[in-house]
Amino acid sequence: MSCSFANQVLAQIALWTTPEKFPLGVHMLPKELDEEVARAHLAQLNVKLTELSPEQSKYLDIPVQGPYKASHYRSDQCTLILH
Repeated sequence: MSCSFANQVLAQIALWTTPEKFPLGVHMLPKELDEEVARAHLAQLNVKLTELSPEQSKYLDIPVQGPYKASHYRSDQCTLILH
C-alpha cells in the first residue's frame, strides 16, 4: 500500500505543479513517477539499484535514466481522472 499511496501523492503533485500536461480526461500515471516510487522503496527491501551503462542503454534501446518499461506495460495502474 505504501507504493500506491506514494504514487497518489506524486500524481497530485504533478497535477498541481504541471496542470498543462493534464487536460480534462483520463490519464495514466507517468512511468517516470511510477519508477521514482519504486526506487524510493528499494532500500527497505535491501536492494541496491545500479545505473545502466551507455552500452546497456543502447542495447536495450531505453534511456539510462528511464523509464525502463514500455509505454504499454502496466503493472500497477494508477489512473488520473480529471473533470
